[in-house]
Formats: sequence, C-alpha cells, structure tokens
Amino acid sequence: MKCSVYIETSVVSYFTARPSRDLVVAAHQQLTREWWESALPRLAPFSSAVVLEEAGRGDPQAARERLRVLANLPLLEVLPEVRDLADHYFSVLDIPEQARADAYHLAIATWHGMDYLVSWNCAHIVAARVRRVVHEINADRGIQTPVICTPEELMEA
Repeated sequence: MKCSVYIETSVVSYFTARPSRDLVVAAHQQLTREWWESALPRLAPFSSAVVLEEAGRGDPQAARERLRVLANLPLLEVLPEVRDLADHYFSVLDIPEQARADAYHLAIATWHGMDYLVSWNCAHIVAARVRRVVHEINADRGIQTPVICTPEELMEA
C-alpha cells in the first residue's frame, strides 16, 4: 500500500514555474521536479479545494498550468471538523491573516489521516515551531500528525 501525501500549493508552484534566477529557489524547483518524477509515483497523492483556489490565482497562464497538474489528484474535503481544527491551529500558531489557508492545509492533511504533508512553505507550514505546535495540539486531541516535510526530505519515498 502506498503512503498518502497531501501536496500543498507551493510544491505545485515550484513544479510548474519557469526556473528562477534566485539560486535557492531554482534548487528547490529542480528538487521538486525530481521528486515529482521519481518519488511521487510511489505515493498516493491528494490535494484540496484550498490548493485549487490558491493555484488558480496570479498569472492566468501559470495558473492554468498549475491547475492542469492538479486536475487528476483526488481532493480531500473541507469538512466542518477540518474548519474547526484549522481555526484552532490559526489561533494558536499566531500566523498572519493572509496565511490562514496554511492552517487549512495542516488541518486537511491531519483530519484526513495523510501520512505526509509536503510543502516548501517554510514560514507557516514546514517551520519547526509550527510542526511542534501542530503535533502538540493533535496529541491533546488524540489525532495523528502527518509528517510535515519538504519534497527534498521525502525523496526516498
């Protein structure tokens, strides 16, 4: 049985974007492409309406490409329980309002029992403090926390 992975918007953006001039971003883009081609086929990938909404923003041509890549992924539902969990994460994590969707990504992956949540958002999702706080909240509620990581950390999948 394949491990499940929730693919957050930044991963799709890095996968589909033109190569950046920023060396760190360019390296992340290349790692994402390698991960998508080599590791992702061995995983069961999922997305959500939150990812689709974010991926559909911005440059119309780039948005079409992101949505095309996401088109065949099963979508996890944003249930009332997901909303409650996301609101709790948001209030405890003290992240900016414009990053509220990041709390939803964490809640969707958690509530639906994903093995992994993969992201390049190192400020509001993959940050060590965020991972610790989410794990503590989930432990208090008796829910399993997915492994929250970057594509680079999940290359061996």
